[in-house]
Amino acid sequence: MSLTKYQHLPNTPVICTGDKTLNLTELSNNNILLYFYPKDSTPGCTTEGQNFKASHHDFLQSDCLIFGISRDSISSHDNFKAKQQFPFDLISDPHEILCQYFDVIKLKKLYGKEYLGIERSTFLFHQGSCIQEWRKVKVKDHVAEVLNYLQKLSKP
Repeated sequence: MSLTKYQHLPNTPVICTGDKTLNLTELSNNNILLYFYPKDSTPGCTTEGQNFKASHHDFLQSDCLIFGISRDSISSHDNFKAKQQFPFDLISDPHEILCQYFDVIKLKKLYGKEYLGIERSTFLFHQGSCIQEWRKVKVKDHVAEVLNYLQKLSKP
C-alpha cells in the first residue's frame, strides 16, 4: 500500500460545521482521523457516525481529532451533526478537493446504474503524516479496528 500521494495533510482551508474554516495542517500536533462517507442521514453513514460518537472519548484519550467528510453542503452537515449529536465536526467538500486528493471518488453501481461516489475510507495522521488508511470500509467493527490501531500506537 502506497501512501505517497497523500502522505501529508493537504494545506488547504476547509469549511466545517458551525460555519468554521480551518486548515488541517494547523492541527498536526494532534493525531487526526479523516473518515470519508457517501451521504448525510443515510443508514450506513449514520451508523458509522454514531460508532465514532460512541468512541469519541477514547479517541480524545489518544489525542486524536475526528473529522467526517462528504460532498454534502454545510447546511446538510449542520443538520446531520445536530440531529445525531456528533461531538466532532463534519467537513463539506462539494467541489471534491479532499475527495480527489485522497482518491476516494470511485465508480459505483446502484440498481444497475453507474455513478461516481465516495468510497467509504478512513485515514489516520500522526504529526501531519498519513500512517494508516482503510479503504472499502465496512461499517461494522470499523471504528473498533481504527481505535485498536490508534491505541497500539500510543502504548510505549
